[in-house]
Amino acid sequence: MDKNRLIKISRGDEPAELVLKNAKVINVFSKTIEEEDIAISDGIIVGLGSYTGKEEIDLSGYYISPGFIDGHVHIESSMLTPNYYGAATLPRGTTSVVADCHEIANVAGKKGIDYMINASKNSVQDVFMMIPSCVPSTPYESNGATLLASDIESYAEDRNVYGLGEMMDYVGVVHANKEVLKKIDKYKNLIVDGHAPNLSKKELNAYVLAGVKTDHECVSPDELIEKVKRGMYVHLRQGSQTKNLVDLLPGLSPGIYDRVMFCSDDLHPNDILNVGHMDENIRLAIANGLDPIIAISMATINIAHCYRLDKYGAIAPGYYADLVVFKDLKNLDVERVYKKGVIVAENHKLLYKVKDYIPKDLLDSVYVHLKDINLELRLKSIDVYVMGLIKNNITTKKVKAKVILRDGLFLPKDNPGLLKLAVIERHHYSGNVGFGIVKNYGLKNSAIAMTIAHDSHNIICLGDNDDDMYQAIEKIKDIGGGIVLVSNGQVLEYLALEVGGLMSLKDVKYVENKLILLEKEMRNLGVKEDIEDPFLQLAFLSLAVIPELKVTDKGLFDVEQFKIIPLEVGE
Repeated sequence: MDKNRLIKISRGDEPAELVLKNAKVINVFSKTIEEEDIAISDGIIVGLGSYTGKEEIDLSGYYISPGFIDGHVHIESSMLTPNYYGAATLPRGTTSVVADCHEIANVAGKKGIDYMINASKNSVQDVFMMIPSCVPSTPYESNGATLLASDIESYAEDRNVYGLGEMMDYVGVVHANKEVLKKIDKYKNLIVDGHAPNLSKKELNAYVLAGVKTDHECVSPDELIEKVKRGMYVHLRQGSQTKNLVDLLPGLSPGIYDRVMFCSDDLHPNDILNVGHMDENIRLAIANGLDPIIAISMATINIAHCYRLDKYGAIAPGYYADLVVFKDLKNLDVERVYKKGVIVAENHKLLYKVKDYIPKDLLDSVYVHLKDINLELRLKSIDVYVMGLIKNNITTKKVKAKVILRDGLFLPKDNPGLLKLAVIERHHYSGNVGFGIVKNYGLKNSAIAMTIAHDSHNIICLGDNDDDMYQAIEKIKDIGGGIVLVSNGQVLEYLALEVGGLMSLKDVKYVENKLILLEKEMRNLGVKEDIEDPFLQLAFLSLAVIPELKVTDKGLFDVEQFKIIPLEVGE
């Protein structure tokens, strides 16, 4: 970049490479809209005002916003590789993402992190990587790797790394666990993301004092306000399963606005293609009364300031020409997207071909011996704990129930409305199987198995009979990971997720079509309509840091007590 030449262009002495003329430019600093030209050269905004260019595009009647940034996302949860994820979300105006790669890290450790960093370098979309802080998320499960402070120390010096991923072990932080504090200390010059639902008062003080800067787990407006008052940035999350954006909006006020950001966290292809990405967060906030420029700021400059993303998040001299063009401010529909001055998408269509990075050493990640797996669930009592599902949420209820046993065996077909949940360790051939009982998911005469099971990503299998469950697990092994649906001994549909059992080697449309077929079959087999995303609902039944009951490969986990408990009440 020749700064002297750019300064000449900025002064108006030379024409710019590209000038976007007469647009309504959204200024996220002054929170105003100004009709002016945007002069661009070398992918940089060189000036605002009246300019001439070698190429000029008249955008009279259009608004131009800074490119949107997703403040916290797990790319792997889209089931897409970084390049295909960028190809899916760029047409929605998301020109950059802050990504925490702890899903693949739980499967493949540093090898998985290295893949995500290297693959992201080839993406047109900028990926600002956060290094996973809690691998595994708890000691009560088996995963593919354990990452200590010494294992992740070197990443803090990597120019592609922007901080430490969500610190889910807030208990360890608050109680000054030495290993946890070592990790935070290694990243003290970067940003440390948080994950602390309901943390308040003195415990929150300790969490912030330790160096944690953000949180995306607020459950109420009061919690958002308290965390902002303690100096944190707070994400309003709108994912496929967990949606708290609208619930938290009442906590916003002029003194709060600059510390609030948007994120997706976990978003499936169907929602990206048919609902939206950060553009949907903005639309939803505006529809619920938020000023449009404030909403756009939460998807741009607020995130850039939080994560120290110089040259991103605004339309001003010296900033990258990451731009979103649209006509209606209150019902934002992205028409054009520019990435560093080059148009990359128009009318929701990508304008470049994806060149993907194939990770050969991550294509074989399902390590189970079927002969070692025993799916029989024997109980000592008919009084048991059941996992109650909550609509649009990844939390569950700890419910007491009575079940019918046959010679000590729990058989779902003898217990209408209840299904057997099994989590099978798939990283070390241990043969571990943990069990739970799930209420009101709705599957009949069938079983579904997945290698997406947060956060350790063992095989999670839900069904009403052992034969279909065994067959689903066997097919999972054959395809190297993914999602498999079996009914009455027949594989009805499956999606192969070859990369670590989490990501497909295909594009978003292929993945979406497969998920549509799977979901259609599942609905036909009785999965309830109030389970909005049956895949994410299942995937989070093993996340042992979210209340109340979850299942790991080591058994039924009570999150409030933070320990493995028997299925039987009182045992």
